[in-house]
Amino acid sequence: MDEHSAAFPSRPPAVEDEWSQTPLVPAETVAGRALAIVIAIMTFLAALTAGFAIVLADASRDWRGAVGVEMTIQVTPRAARDIDADSAKAASIAAAFPGVAEARAFTRQQSEELLAPWLGAGLDLSQLPTPRMIVVRRDPQKKLDEIGLRAALDAAVPNASLDDHGAWMQRLDTMAQVVVGAAVAIFVLVMIAMALAVGFATRGAMAGNREIIEALHFVGAADSFIARQFQFHFLRLGLRGGAAGGGAALLLFLLLGFLSRQWTTSAGGEQAEALFGSFSLGWSGIVAIAAISLTVALIAGLMSRIIVFRALGEFYDVKD
Repeated sequence: MDEHSAAFPSRPPAVEDEWSQTPLVPAETVAGRALAIVIAIMTFLAALTAGFAIVLADASRDWRGAVGVEMTIQVTPRAARDIDADSAKAASIAAAFPGVAEARAFTRQQSEELLAPWLGAGLDLSQLPTPRMIVVRRDPQKKLDEIGLRAALDAAVPNASLDDHGAWMQRLDTMAQVVVGAAVAIFVLVMIAMALAVGFATRGAMAGNREIIEALHFVGAADSFIARQFQFHFLRLGLRGGAAGGGAALLLFLLLGFLSRQWTTSAGGEQAEALFGSFSLGWSGIVAIAAISLTVALIAGLMSRIIVFRALGEFYDVKD
């Protein structure tokens, strides 16, 4: 019993037990159902953001793995040089270099096909100085000396340049960090909005039950008892809303995963799968959404308890 309630007569334990069996805040009210819906929507948004962040982070990791295992050699046309011979020589040098598993030179037709998305299909590129591309795959079991490979290419084929895709790797890292940072920021904003909603709902519930709270305090109820009643009420609402919002997010990702598998055969589906993967969350995503739902419920109960203690302190100050 706190200092404010010490001046009031204490209740017999039997009376306290009777009050503990009767909820101070009604379990089913219009305001409670509305708050549960708001919590469900906010949980859905937070889980959706976290899920997409996990999907994009996994896709980015796959991109970096695919980009990091390969390099390209570009052989540009030069006067008085045979570009096909230079391309074959550069490919043979790269294939024989320690740490390289494979070096595959593109033909002229394959190189022209690479330009089709930018120049359009059906163009006659025979008169254009089309460069040749060589795809070099690293050997995962051996370390590749990129500086030595560049030097060997420069000495034998001066019109060949090696690209290790380092710029693309850095951009993918930056993109993944931006996506994760944005997801964290959105999650924090959603949690702040949810806490404010619970705070206003708690004060409204206290205002609606002011006479009961005064009676409980008059007969000696401790602040912790009153706060616990509100905390359990809003914790239940948080669990209900969090489970609904998190479950809806999981169902959406399951639906997106099913649709992505159905669209894989189409060109758009292949591009979407290349960008975002198969929309499969995996166990890490499921655990993250479950943790978000539980965190939402715990924040709702904790916020309600804090608001009740603060409101009771203001109430006592006014009474004094």
